[in-house]
Amino acid sequence: MYVVEDKGGAIALMLAALLFLGTWPAVLTLLEQRGRLPQHTYLDYSLTNLLAAVLIALTFGQIGDSKPNMPNFFTQLTQDNWPSILFAMAGGIVLSLGNLATQYAWAYVGLSVTEVITSSITVVIGVGCFLIAVCLGSAVHTSNAADNEKKLKDSSNKYQNKTSTTGDQELSKGVSDEAGIPKDLENGISHVSNADFNVDKAKAGTAEFLIQLEKKRSIKVLGSNTCLGLSIVFVAGICFSLFSPAFNLATNDQWHALKEGVPHLVVYTAFFYFSISCFVVGIGLNIWFLYKPVLGLPSSSFAAYLKDWKGRHWALLAGLLCGFGNGFQFMGGQAAGYAAADSVQALPLVSTFWGIVLFGEYRRSSRKTYVLLVSMLFMFIVAVGVLMASSGHRKT
Repeated sequence: MYVVEDKGGAIALMLAALLFLGTWPAVLTLLEQRGRLPQHTYLDYSLTNLLAAVLIALTFGQIGDSKPNMPNFFTQLTQDNWPSILFAMAGGIVLSLGNLATQYAWAYVGLSVTEVITSSITVVIGVGCFLIAVCLGSAVHTSNAADNEKKLKDSSNKYQNKTSTTGDQELSKGVSDEAGIPKDLENGISHVSNADFNVDKAKAGTAEFLIQLEKKRSIKVLGSNTCLGLSIVFVAGICFSLFSPAFNLATNDQWHALKEGVPHLVVYTAFFYFSISCFVVGIGLNIWFLYKPVLGLPSSSFAAYLKDWKGRHWALLAGLLCGFGNGFQFMGGQAAGYAAADSVQALPLVSTFWGIVLFGEYRRSSRKTYVLLVSMLFMFIVAVGVLMASSGHRKT
């Protein structure tokens, strides 16, 4: 089994994890804004997310000789370590539920605010700055929602007439149903041209941009209740706050659930079982959502999913980024301890960068929204810095 022994290598792994874990949400957000059903996207994502865990276990988990206290991956599969396995799988279940919830939250609340709030809730107990970041994040979303509503009300009558005419033409051509999804999903045929996915027709942040984006995206959010999106975010944050303790119990056995003489689960074995349960929950729920969709999404089918190749490579890439990001985080954290592990809480800063650069979040918003956004990010950075500084004095 390969063990990262120097903190330099561990920190490099943590930085890679920070980049990967902050980027994959942007990839899934891009697909949703281009109209791909989130059920289809998450099914693809789940496949490569599990693949990453298997590759890590079969390579890093098998390198070198097996030791009594640190057995290789295959050796540990035959040992009586079910209590630790169940803890690892419990962590995978809550992480899968959290990731699934955030996929919908990104549409309602935005990439930046969703990631800040969920990461803050993860370690919110005892850290006042994170609480402030959560409150400011809610205020940012509320203020930005008000800005968007004002933009739409101020939209010119000329543009409204133009979009009305365009809408009638599209309806006559049978481009899409009222949810903005191609009608013959069962045959996997998309009648939407590439021009319909061009976000650059209107400047980011304008009323025209918001209207065009709403037409294309799969999850319709304009006019939705602000509390709905924030509720989904808080549910995701609670799930994320539970998976790390479960993983720690799986690898360290603080509750002494293992029989005497049975070695603790190594990080690779724990991550493998963790990813298995994450995969089962993600696949199971999204197959159910194909036929029983939520939040007004259109129904689909497994056959339609198999035929939907638009953006599939991006969804598969997102799964690899998330899988390797989690794996690198666990590998690096095992060697560098709390200080390096806590640095991954800064991943919302990466997501915020992508949200602003790629999706034009908060573009042309009011000064109040900008002040709240900067304040939220500042308090979040302070909180992460204080957490890392204090954890650096702990024994690992």
